Amino acid sequence: MQTLIPSIIEQKVTGREAFAGYRSLVLRYGERAPGPTDELKLWVPPDAATVRMIPSWAWLEMHIDRARSRAIVTAARVAEALERHDGPEDLDRRLRSLPGIGVWTSAEVRAHAPGDPDAVSFGDYHVAKDIGWAMTGTPFTDAELEAYLEPWRPQRNRAVMLIHGFAGGRPRRGPRMSPRTHLPGRTPGSR
Repeated sequence: MQTLIPSIIEQKVTGREAFAGYRSLVLRYGERAPGPTDELKLWVPPDAATVRMIPSWAWLEMHIDRARSRAIVTAARVAEALERHDGPEDLDRRLRSLPGIGVWTSAEVRAHAPGDPDAVSFGDYHVAKDIGWAMTGTPFTDAELEAYLEPWRPQRNRAVMLIHGFAGGRPRRGPRMSPRTHLPGRTPGSR
């Protein structure tokens, strides 16, 4: 759950929006980390039981829309079953059986929680384009990336990480995507 919740929050929004939403969730419903952490101000994210109790309007105040909050609460209801997975393929099947969790979110969770070396984040806004740019000088689509990475199965995500780590991303030339302004408490130009 500690990997799944931020992955769901990151769906289809800018990084700034995702980090702000997750930070709001942790500071509002999490707990201070145990131990001598007063000066560090460390927090522990909320557990599944706490997440299940968050009212719908509170998610909007944290700038997490209905679709993402519904996916988070649904996952929190079956958190124990998700934790009892039998390897990366079983975890992928369990995650993708939940509404609001698709290929990208499942890959993000599998790459970070159990460390699946083959969990490529297909559907990511940047990954296919960046790898295509690094390897051929032109951006890839997800289908082209999948075909390109096939020889590296079952280590495709490791290949992506190495390529991206050495080559970096493609040059950014356009304007950045603006954060959405239609959620409560948000006005144009506010952060």
